[in-house]
Amino acid sequence: MRTNKYRRKHEKITSKMSMIKNYYYLIVGILSIVFSFTHSWNGQATVLPIVNTSSIDLSTKTTIFYVWHILTAENFIFGIAFLVMAFYKDLSKVKFTAWFIAVIIIARWGVISGSTLFKNINGFTDTWSDSIAIIIYVGLIILGTRIKDRT
Repeated sequence: MRTNKYRRKHEKITSKMSMIKNYYYLIVGILSIVFSFTHSWNGQATVLPIVNTSSIDLSTKTTIFYVWHILTAENFIFGIAFLVMAFYKDLSKVKFTAWFIAVIIIARWGVISGSTLFKNINGFTDTWSDSIAIIIYVGLIILGTRIKDRT
């Protein structure tokens, strides 16, 4: 009696896990959502208070505030998209979206690195953690695009 109960529970868990079509997209989706929260938290805790207490004009402060939160929202939306794509039955139909998001992330990295090199070459080492995270993130996306449909 007891083994049947555990067997049914195990079968439910196994069937739900088999619903996941792409574990790479699942990981990227979770990472994206985590990145959105850490990005927002980091901004609210460290960057934006410095901006708010500086002597720059209100218009510039407002621009920095909303640009920071646009990136937070993008990370969250990318996370939701990858979570949905992880369960999508026909992976070939979402491959373009994955590549498109990867290109957006690579472009972001290019802007971060290029701006840092142009404006503050000494601060380039401060971008290493972002660079490593982006390389891992994009690498997981690329691995996810290589997964074939299981029929």
